[in-house]
Amino acid sequence: MPPTRPTAPEGHLVGYARTSTTDQKAGLAAQQRDLLAAGCRKIFHEELSSVATKRPQLDAALEYVRDGDTFIVTKPDRLARSTLDLLQIAKGLEIKGVALRILSLDLNTSTPTGKLMLTVLGGIAAFERDLMLERQREGIAKAQAEGKYKGRAPTARRKSADVLRLRAEGLTADAVADRLGIGRASVFRILRADAALKRETP
Repeated sequence: MPPTRPTAPEGHLVGYARTSTTDQKAGLAAQQRDLLAAGCRKIFHEELSSVATKRPQLDAALEYVRDGDTFIVTKPDRLARSTLDLLQIAKGLEIKGVALRILSLDLNTSTPTGKLMLTVLGGIAAFERDLMLERQREGIAKAQAEGKYKGRAPTARRKSADVLRLRAEGLTADAVADRLGIGRASVFRILRADAALKRETP
């Protein structure tokens, strides 16, 4: 259930601050200070890496904002993992009727200039993706021509030896999955394949 909020005739200014677990507390404090100076009276914050799978406070902030609000961050990398991620978040806010403001870029999607800047970012993201895919295709074609490309082995299969070793050390299937960052089903699949191989081996 989203956090309760007081009703008001005009939109709220809602801030979000994030610092990685390796950053100093001062980094988070500086973001909070800037957000307060920008007028935010409600600030969500968390200490998580940008590559973390889940960002609970960001999810809570995006759930909290309502039509007419402005969602404020100090820098784009505090909010998004990539340009594409930033655009997706901005689109979700737009659907809710919420403006996005990024202090370091002087970007505010409630203004025509801010919307134009976001469109430009969208073009850059598409350009970056096209370049990445082109380099990937060229790299694969070159490797194939040299006879070096054999495709990519599934992540879980590459870790079969580690699965069997950890299981032999007494770890449960769940613990093995957590340790190696693979699915529980993959662990059982590897264990079943190993057991079948042992049965077939005289």
